[in-house]
Amino acid sequence: MAILRPRRPLDQDPFTDLLFNSLLAFTFLFLITIIFLNPPAKQGIIDPKAEFIITTTWDDFSVDDVDTWVEDPEGKVLWFRKPEVGLMHLDRDDRGMQSDTIVVNGQEVQNPLNQEVVTIRGTVPGEYVVNTHYYGSKSKLPVTINVRVVKVNPKLEIIYYGTLVLEREGVEQTAVRFSITRDGKVEGVNTLFKPIVQINQI
Repeated sequence: MAILRPRRPLDQDPFTDLLFNSLLAFTFLFLITIIFLNPPAKQGIIDPKAEFIITTTWDDFSVDDVDTWVEDPEGKVLWFRKPEVGLMHLDRDDRGMQSDTIVVNGQEVQNPLNQEVVTIRGTVPGEYVVNTHYYGSKSKLPVTINVRVVKVNPKLEIIYYGTLVLEREGVEQTAVRFSITRDGKVEGVNTLFKPIVQINQI
């Protein structure tokens, strides 16, 4: 008479277990890699791409307000009331020492630097005019201004660097005029005066 034995479950193959665990580990590492390759986008960050950077500076700790005005080849004018015009952007509007403070380690510190920055983020062929305007004078003294125009791409190149003096409040001077050709070259750099402030404030 045959003896009946209970059926045993199928033996687990150790190689199959190893293969399954390896697959789980690979999947986990793959997901971690995907997370780090595609970090969440940070809001509020602006790409500082620029073709030209125009910087206007005057005496540190000066209480006087100087403005930068730029006219593009199409006759569009950038100033503090129109800080974004076409491909031109007024990245920093400085009003002298008014509201010129920064917070460092929780303490408010006065920033002595007086500087306005304009970026041109593309090349439109034609002439650009960069003017300075003595907007407000608390010192009632002349103000000395340094203007620099830098071409950023394909390599850093100083197009213009010069100093001028604004004798009194309300005075406008042309710092520099330059033209950009269709292939992106700069030519015709000069300082011939062209009024743009009075025309655009009317």
